[in-house]
Amino acid sequence: MITTRYIGELEPNTPLFYTDFLIIGSGIAGLFTAIKAAAHGQVTILTKKSLKESSTGLAQGGIAAAVHEEDSPFLHMEDSLEAGAGLCDIGAVNVLVSEGPERVRELMAAGAAFDMKDGSIDFTREGAHGRARVLHAADATGEAIRVALVKQCFTHPEITVRENHFLIDLLGNSEREDCYGALIYDTTTDRQSIYLARAIIIATGGAGQLYANTTNPDIATADGLAAAFRIGCEIADMEFIQFHPTVLFSHETQRFLISESVRGEGGQLYNIRGERFMSKYSPMLELAPRDVVARAILSETTATGSEYVFLDMTKIEGAKERFPNIYRTCLERGIDIEKDMVPVSPGAHYTMGGIKTSLWGETGIYGLYACGEAACTGVHGANRLASNSLLEGILFGERIVAKAGEIMYRRKVREEEVYQDFDRAWVHRSAEEGIAPREAKKALQNIMWEHVGIIRDEQGLKQAGQEVEKLYRTMTRGDDRLAYYEMVNMLTTARIIIHAALWRRESRGGHYRSDYPQRDDIHWLKHMSVVNC
Repeated sequence: MITTRYIGELEPNTPLFYTDFLIIGSGIAGLFTAIKAAAHGQVTILTKKSLKESSTGLAQGGIAAAVHEEDSPFLHMEDSLEAGAGLCDIGAVNVLVSEGPERVRELMAAGAAFDMKDGSIDFTREGAHGRARVLHAADATGEAIRVALVKQCFTHPEITVRENHFLIDLLGNSEREDCYGALIYDTTTDRQSIYLARAIIIATGGAGQLYANTTNPDIATADGLAAAFRIGCEIADMEFIQFHPTVLFSHETQRFLISESVRGEGGQLYNIRGERFMSKYSPMLELAPRDVVARAILSETTATGSEYVFLDMTKIEGAKERFPNIYRTCLERGIDIEKDMVPVSPGAHYTMGGIKTSLWGETGIYGLYACGEAACTGVHGANRLASNSLLEGILFGERIVAKAGEIMYRRKVREEEVYQDFDRAWVHRSAEEGIAPREAKKALQNIMWEHVGIIRDEQGLKQAGQEVEKLYRTMTRGDDRLAYYEMVNMLTTARIIIHAALWRRESRGGHYRSDYPQRDDIHWLKHMSVVNC
């Protein structure tokens, strides 16, 4: 495995900043955690670009919670465990479903407004849910939540937000037992800075940009995950990548999501021959788990020689009003969802694995926490239940802050200790001649989509490993520092995914091996982790 400790040199005379809570990432997990932490001390939020750019803002479907009188946390747990294909941590799921309703009420109190019907919350149902339990704001739920939380953060006197601040590396002692800060690259000034804190919280999201087709924004390059790996965190369940089955077909890398709620409201899938096909793959039809639907679509496109299938929304009453964002986006491309079927194909959507944490967000390295998609709490198992991700983001941030008494007791590290612990021999060295970062990115995305995508096999995974290793060894630094840092992170994470996918010789949830097509509970009902040595 890659054993690099750092990807950036620690430059002399680097500006130093102190804070109590350093939160890296500004999606729902980072913002909600910041609001909670601000009751206990100073909070600094660092975000890679602007606050508008996050996977949270792109989330359409909603947030799942058992707040309806005809629902219960137990029923929510049953659906989560079933979707997770035997690998969910039952304790983590219990925490999610039992504490989730209260966190959602706090979210509403913070200003997040969900759709109402006849004076009550209008719940919708999504794939693999046995009840309609998904709260939504039309088809732009994530954006409604993001706007509400951003407003709270900007008006709180203890919260400082700094945009265009990229995480280069986490800083800690040489024994990798303690993390006390982060080395940051300010992309506006082209300068480094150091942030020291009592608690460092990684909330940087997932790794969708590793794939040629994804719903994730261009910031989703696994930066927090890779930095945590370099400092010594355990990275778990990375073979489980969720591919969303219904993404508006195009030839762009970042593609527009067609929400799971569309199928929950009655949307139907047809191949290019006009045949409705999901009955061949699951008795749950269009409401089967995402991995089942994604593989069904891939099977149909392969059989018909097409790049996409069709999603029919024309039978959904009031589709234009229920899904205004989808309606506008499709209409811009000449598709009227009330009259026309929508061409869709799968895209990389969510990283089930990540930085392994306890039920309190602890990573195993003192002072370092993780939450949201960057973390692996055990909630999702092998396949995330639709709309559990937003709930997870607010839930484990709250639990991290529950440790505030312990966190605030921790001493602040002095500047000289940072330089004393930083060993330049551990810094990654780029090739003098080779492939530029932006070219390497395109190559990596194609490799991952082709060989480490919806369907995998040993030969393809080994080929992917060789090609990724070559990119890592031959990539030059180039003139764009940000692109270089991102690519080291993406290549590091790609290697972890490939190794995990090779090791797991079975098919389960978001990991499907054509050479081992059956689920094997006797040998593989277990988690796999990678640690940087």
